[in-house]
Amino acid sequence: MPDIKIAVMGCGGRMGRMLLRQIHQTPGAVLAGGTEQPGTSEIGKDLGQMIGIDPVDLAVASDPASVIAGADAILDCTVPAATVNHAALAAATGTAHIIGTTGCSAEDEAAIRAGAENTVVVMAGNMSLGVNLLTQLTRRIAAALGDDYDIEVIEMHHRHKVDAPSGTALMLGRAAAAGRGIDHDANAARGRDGITGERQRGSIGYAALRGGNVVGEHSVIFAADDERIEITHKAGDRSIFARGAVRAALWSHGKTAGFYDMVDVLGLKD
Repeated sequence: MPDIKIAVMGCGGRMGRMLLRQIHQTPGAVLAGGTEQPGTSEIGKDLGQMIGIDPVDLAVASDPASVIAGADAILDCTVPAATVNHAALAAATGTAHIIGTTGCSAEDEAAIRAGAENTVVVMAGNMSLGVNLLTQLTRRIAAALGDDYDIEVIEMHHRHKVDAPSGTALMLGRAAAAGRGIDHDANAARGRDGITGERQRGSIGYAALRGGNVVGEHSVIFAADDERIEITHKAGDRSIFARGAVRAALWSHGKTAGFYDMVDVLGLKD
């Protein structure tokens, strides 16, 4: 298989630089470019020098269209508005779009899915192998247990995270809803404060914790009278997400246009 040219949208941040390093370290993957917002200090810097390797003769660009057109796949862990813009550009050029952006609205996701009519889109709230195994376990446990088991999703992240619940927490909650055969949005309890009344039977509760430099911790709790099942994933380093994203980009090569997730990439679908 030929080398896959991969570009990174928003390459100047911590995650963006980690994605650049992972591409450089992965056999079969080659750096094809990177973008940052106009006016930021990274514009014009060599991608190699940004991650502490020899220059690669590719400079950080402010124009995503040109970078996307020159890549086989793009890795996108930016913000919803930028991701929606990238989706249209990737669809126009047939560039695979690997999305780890969180906080997308229903309208954002609809626009992203529209791009999947013309190219491969892989979107996941979390791209690590462990989290996707956790997601599959959550769905299966929810399917096996009745609604006398209350479902709670608890997550903790670093103090700088701007969205809550996390994309991974929502991914786990949606897996639980799918396993139980209910509508997630109609049954999600995403905020409790004051006199809330008793817990609604069959709901899926969320709790979001923020502090320190926690990379990401997620637990799903199934609680019934006299019995509780808890499954947990703890991330120690963001490199697990970068490895998953690059794996998704390599997997996308030659695939039929469509909307996929990491369960497809990892071959975990039933």
